[in-house]
Amino acid sequence: MDRRSFYKLCELVKTLGGLEPTRNMGVEEMASIFLHILTHDVKNRIIKRQFMRSGETISRQFSKVLLAILRCHTVLFKRPEPVLENSTDDKCKWFKNYLGALDGTHIKINPLQADKARYRTRKGEIETNVLGVCSQDGQFIYVLPRWEGSATDSRVLRDAISRPNGLRVPKGYYYLCDAGYKNGEGFLTPYKGQRYHLSEWRHGAHPRTPQEFFNMKHSFAKNVIERCFGMLKGHWAIVRSKSFYPVKTQCRIIIAYCLLHNHIRREMTVDPPDDQEVDQMQQAEDDMGGNDLITHVESSNAWTLLRDQMANHMFNTWRSRN
Repeated sequence: MDRRSFYKLCELVKTLGGLEPTRNMGVEEMASIFLHILTHDVKNRIIKRQFMRSGETISRQFSKVLLAILRCHTVLFKRPEPVLENSTDDKCKWFKNYLGALDGTHIKINPLQADKARYRTRKGEIETNVLGVCSQDGQFIYVLPRWEGSATDSRVLRDAISRPNGLRVPKGYYYLCDAGYKNGEGFLTPYKGQRYHLSEWRHGAHPRTPQEFFNMKHSFAKNVIERCFGMLKGHWAIVRSKSFYPVKTQCRIIIAYCLLHNHIRREMTVDPPDDQEVDQMQQAEDDMGGNDLITHVESSNAWTLLRDQMANHMFNTWRSRN
């Protein structure tokens, strides 16, 4: 995060997050402490020596900044925007009305001893299963942490779309997800038993069937969520090890650095949208089906037929151009 992005973040948490300076500490110092802890995964006894503050002050201001950033979620979370008919993006143009990609990732946490069995994954790690949904440009649309590491990805997704303020998927639109989910309305998965992963298409390999071509393009488009998770775990050291905060606080931290990820991507590349552009995005969201939303995840014959039609059309279009 450069200096300009940092001061914009401070202004945001002051105006929208309600963070106020104290008599002895400004908002900039509070934000610096918070970012330093997330970036370097340092404990209070270390950070208090660096900033010459008491451990109680560090803990209190960390909690204040965390809550202020979470209050900014309405601005920092990306609004989903579908791929249009005239899209020229080679990764996305094959999937009209595609909103983004979703997947689950496991992040280490430190629950109470009595709860560790529930959070234990198949690999024996104590982790939480986090559902992440991102847009085509790599910004998070929705994040759901706190599920136990033993929970399946499809179960977490069912919970996400059933929550009052959960993931919203208008009818006629969809997200790309891997074969661990069900191929149904609103969620498009690849063909099972066919080549899929990007490593399988290297060294000049070409698809031989419509199913393989569909999987190849699906993998290229869905890979954006894998890159998002990779950037999170690369930028924020607190993700790579177990923290010593309560589980509730750890899950709030997960949401916070997803919001910070969005802020950095916006401010380090282009200026934030002005009021007119925000109104246009809101209008586009209102046009995507209104209250007609998908409320359950089930396998669908109609959706399987739609996938077959898409695969045949994509494969025939590609062959005609080559």
